[in-house]
Amino acid sequence: MYDELAPVSGTPKKTIGEWAATLVDSLDTLWIMDMQTEFYEAATAVAALDWSATKEISCNFEATVRHLGGLLGAYDLSGETVILHKAVELGDMLYMAFDTPTRMPSSRLDFDKAKKGELRPGSHESSASVASSALEFTRLARLTGDDKYYDAINRITRLLDQTQNSTKLPGIWPTFFDLENLVLDQEKEFTLGSLAASLYELLPKMEALLGGLEPVPVLPGQFDVLFAGNAVVEDNGSINLQSEGQHVACVVGGVFGLGGKLLGIANHVEIGEKITKGCVWAYKTMPAGIMPESFELRPCPSLEACDWDEPEWESERNERFPKGVQSIRDPRYLLRPEAIESVFVMYRITGKEEYQEMAWRMFMAIQKATETDLGFSSILDINVDGKYTEKADSMESFWFSETLKYFYLVFSPPDLINLDEFVLNTQAHPLRRP
Repeated sequence: MYDELAPVSGTPKKTIGEWAATLVDSLDTLWIMDMQTEFYEAATAVAALDWSATKEISCNFEATVRHLGGLLGAYDLSGETVILHKAVELGDMLYMAFDTPTRMPSSRLDFDKAKKGELRPGSHESSASVASSALEFTRLARLTGDDKYYDAINRITRLLDQTQNSTKLPGIWPTFFDLENLVLDQEKEFTLGSLAASLYELLPKMEALLGGLEPVPVLPGQFDVLFAGNAVVEDNGSINLQSEGQHVACVVGGVFGLGGKLLGIANHVEIGEKITKGCVWAYKTMPAGIMPESFELRPCPSLEACDWDEPEWESERNERFPKGVQSIRDPRYLLRPEAIESVFVMYRITGKEEYQEMAWRMFMAIQKATETDLGFSSILDINVDGKYTEKADSMESFWFSETLKYFYLVFSPPDLINLDEFVLNTQAHPLRRP
């Protein structure tokens, strides 16, 4: 009933609310992998969870995507009503985050302030934390017939729709939102990676879950690049592009692919393929065969293809890094799922077997570099051969709910689960489409 197992030392960890994060996050993975005995043992434990039994004073959006999403996904697969009851309990608690003067959620639900009606949204909230409840609250509204859950997240959707073209980089939203004053047009920093990725991930998934019944913002189509970088809009209006590759941003390949498929925009599917293959290239080119958290690429100054200048590269290169990589800002691998998620999505969309081959190479590299006697561990540096990596003694719940599940589904027979009937949330929990 702890949140995480340390895969090297074997010690338990309390990391997210003390609500058995790994167990709840893994429920639907157990069902999909036909581990029925383990599933019902876990479901029995879930039924006894007490959301008030925590030493934490607050919780963040992770409780929505991991716990609420995990419960809803497990219910939609199994139909076990006790799991739905626990989801409603948790949903009612998380709903209180929207009880603020602007009806916009605080990124952290402070329990004491919520009880007193004193919650306020922040003036510098990450866009991901604000927008990451959409799928779960929409599905909970459908299952319960209570529109309050959908009404809460629909206010955010309307704000995104109203402000999409008035930000300093029209078409997308800044990394941080001022929800206390409902101002989104003053921030200068933009990214599709860390702190924002799940916002963009949810756009096509909400389209799929709602069947296109309600207009929502769409992604811009001009980012025909191999990697989704960052941008800062200067005071004079000029755009400073940053050629940073992030593992979190690898989800954008699947976002473009899924959105392009659902909306019939062929060139978005092509963009999705290019971004996905860029992340696969980053896996292949690193010494451990795994992409790091973040690194700086050699920039191409235009949207057109750039010719490679070998003499220039040789004169500037750092021999510690692979060709094309300027620096590795964060060399860790945290067992993240974003790259394999996009590989999975592109395989489902295109049917190309090359994506299975990519997935297999990625899995073998991850297994070699991260496996321990008790599981798999985050590693501190991908810039060494996989046999010699230093383990960080951490195995977060998304390893079970996302990374392993996507690898498994890439190679699973089509009749294992009819994926067309579901939308996979940010944590890869399958929410049934109406």
